[in-house]
Amino acid sequence: MALIDRLVDRLLTSHVPLERGALEEAARGMLAAEAPLAPPEVIAAAVDALVGLGPVEPLLRDAAVSDVLVNADGSVWVERAGRLQRTAVRFRDAADVVAAVERVIAPLGLRIDRASPAVDARLRDGSRLHAVIPPASVDGPVVAVRRFTQAVEDLEGLRAAGAADDAAIAILRDAVHARHNILVTGGTGAGKTTILNVLSREIPPGERVVTVEDAAELRLAGHVVRLEARPANPEGAGEVTVRQLVRHALRLRPDRIVVGEVRGAEALDMIQAMSTGHSGSMSTVHANGPEEALWRLESMALSGAERVSEVTVRRQLWSALDLVVHVERHRGTRRVSRIARIEGDTLQEMWPC
Repeated sequence: MALIDRLVDRLLTSHVPLERGALEEAARGMLAAEAPLAPPEVIAAAVDALVGLGPVEPLLRDAAVSDVLVNADGSVWVERAGRLQRTAVRFRDAADVVAAVERVIAPLGLRIDRASPAVDARLRDGSRLHAVIPPASVDGPVVAVRRFTQAVEDLEGLRAAGAADDAAIAILRDAVHARHNILVTGGTGAGKTTILNVLSREIPPGERVVTVEDAAELRLAGHVVRLEARPANPEGAGEVTVRQLVRHALRLRPDRIVVGEVRGAEALDMIQAMSTGHSGSMSTVHANGPEEALWRLESMALSGAERVSEVTVRRQLWSALDLVVHVERHRGTRRVSRIARIEGDTLQEMWPC
């Protein structure tokens, strides 16, 4: 540890750019004279301390890790194969955690401090970082990093992974080709984004797809235009909401619109888009089942409705959507658990049946 600390100090006082390749080369030169027998891990640890999230960087490079969680006591947990595991990695103190977060969000034009004690950011590799520090976090800084791990690339991959059988895959493929409007539901980490990515592989390449996300996680193929929301800057200006982007998407000549996750008043705009010539659109919503998903979507749409009755919103909702696909985690694996078709004002189970 002392060798790593000395190496970090020397790199900081040098004129080497804070870029991983340049730092690694400089570190190798410094160690050649001081500690030529030092293992490569020394260089990696020193560089991680300067350009990444410090001691958790090796975890973020582990393909089996889907989430990295830093608790207020400095302990670090990971999720592998759907199960949480405590690691031997630790931050030295709260200041180290905050410094690591500041390092990765500063290039994104974001900040975290007592006046703004929470931050949500998409990192360069597509991972999603959320951090909360005191006074909002009572016991100390906490950090959660959700890595984008797309293990399944297409519908055939769902079958190979045991996430869906032949009947379910046939229903999903036919729904995309028939330009049905699809809502994917499930809990946190259930695989909603993965299903959305997989379904998008079935969209014909000649169709123009506009995606709208709070943080860009979708990896769609073909003719795709990606829109991403952004928070306000430290002065409170520059915010771009998902609802605004849904409206922009309508003016970009889409054949289909894909909304990463509906969380608020943008539900109304999405429903109206699905009802007015943009069939084959898709979205996700956090819910414990298809029925709850429709109730939540209705409540969110009503929150954005102006002089529109509850009956009108419900009628639009049920006429706009065609299929609800529910996914869940079960014993560490993610799988499609229900597919329901909307018929009039009722849900008809299609799979399993």
